[in-house]
Amino acid sequence: MANAPQSIPLAPLQGRARLWGTIALSLATFMNVLDSSIANVSLPAIAGDLGVSANQGTWVITSFGVANAIALPLTGWLSQRFGQVRLFVTSVLLFVLTSWLCGLAPNMTMLIVFRALQGFVAGPMIPLSQGLLLSSYPPALAGLAMGFWAITTLVAPVLGPLLGGWITDNINWSWIFYINIPVGLMSAFMVWTIYHKRESVTHKLPIDAVGLGLLVLWVGALQIMLDKGKELDWFHSPEVVGLGVVALVGCAFFLAWELTEEHPVVDLRLFKRRNFWSGTLAISVGYGLFFGNVVLLPLWLQQFMGYPSIDAGMLLAPVGLFAIILSPIVGKNINKLDPRHLASFSFAVFALVLVMRSHFNTQADFGTIMLPTLVQGIGMAFFFIPLSVILLSGIAPDKIPAASGLSSFVRIVAGSFGTSIATTVWQDRAAMHHAQLAESIHQGNFAATQVLGAMSNAGMTAEQALAQVNRLLDQQAYMLAANDVFYASALIFLLLIPVVWLSRPKPAGAGKADAAAGAH
Repeated sequence: MANAPQSIPLAPLQGRARLWGTIALSLATFMNVLDSSIANVSLPAIAGDLGVSANQGTWVITSFGVANAIALPLTGWLSQRFGQVRLFVTSVLLFVLTSWLCGLAPNMTMLIVFRALQGFVAGPMIPLSQGLLLSSYPPALAGLAMGFWAITTLVAPVLGPLLGGWITDNINWSWIFYINIPVGLMSAFMVWTIYHKRESVTHKLPIDAVGLGLLVLWVGALQIMLDKGKELDWFHSPEVVGLGVVALVGCAFFLAWELTEEHPVVDLRLFKRRNFWSGTLAISVGYGLFFGNVVLLPLWLQQFMGYPSIDAGMLLAPVGLFAIILSPIVGKNINKLDPRHLASFSFAVFALVLVMRSHFNTQADFGTIMLPTLVQGIGMAFFFIPLSVILLSGIAPDKIPAASGLSSFVRIVAGSFGTSIATTVWQDRAAMHHAQLAESIHQGNFAATQVLGAMSNAGMTAEQALAQVNRLLDQQAYMLAANDVFYASALIFLLLIPVVWLSRPKPAGAGKADAAAGAH
């Protein structure tokens, strides 16, 4: 997706230059996407090391996601002002710097600040990597180019949890950030060497400062409300109520301003298009459900099932296996099939996976937990590309960058919100289940008195026996709560299928390159 107009179309790269250009851009994309998932299995270790609760640790993920989302709409303006190549290389170098700062963070507050900065400077990297990659290939090979790019974005989430778990268990969680330094420096050097003579035309454009300020205000207030709500008992807290009011009023002013601004930071008029709003709604809610459950599963495994970080990572890693195998096939045939059928199939697979997980119990073995993760990869292969074809269908070429940026913004914010909502519901349902289970621990319950008697015979005091029973109740309560979240998520995935069919994509669909441009 080209973010800046060019006076003369650039000739495609040839031979080794194209190969190394693809590798350099893919390295940066890999590093960026990796950082959105590598911290998932490390959250308990990070939270424990920095002396905060695991729930507070989820800010490490959500702060990155929200800051990244805020930066996305600015990519078009920044690339036209400074040039695509300069902006991309600067973004990569700043990402390296903020990764180093994340690794050095002495406390959770500083880590969250550095992660937010990291997410913000990462914003332009993925859209610009697509634009530079497409300019490197002739139009006939655009689908191949985006196929390479898409595989990179699927490999990173696969390796992220596995790599994050291994680093956390064997070295130190700081190194999940330090590993970005050599990768980022190598990518920046290679991209500048190959592309600096292919810089896009630059010109000054007015920046919608009011719109940007309102965007930061309401998105930030809403995310903080979601994260703090768990700790502050939601709307019983004046702080949460205040944040909610700021988010609501800020969003209302943002919508009014952007719809009347001549050069809006976000082109909301795109939502007048049926394909765009239905496709964006489906891909964003689906991604929010997916990401919320991806965060919840390792938290449950490590905190209540006794899994080390590396094993939790291994259980999440296979999610990309079928996605990597099937995605090129989907991309190659996307123009021959109705993307609504493919997206509906994806949602049905995700629902099946979550129903399988909703039957987990505390005796579930490694294979039982891994099987749904393998199946989930099939759903992923049919998720991004068809939905991106739907939301970009019928949009003029000059509007594709704005549409892709806006849909990516909504999707990434939805992913961050999904994390907060999933962990909040998990905690609330666990408290409810714990209370219900605790009611059965009384002298009239034969099983309970038998267990307590056996513990007493083993030499435990009454307090020690009750503490042990309470730990068992906690394990059961959080398992039942996780099952509730999985089951509810499955139902919502099924409800998204009719949303897909509200769209009317063109029979031939958008081009493969356009489809990929909105996919990630």
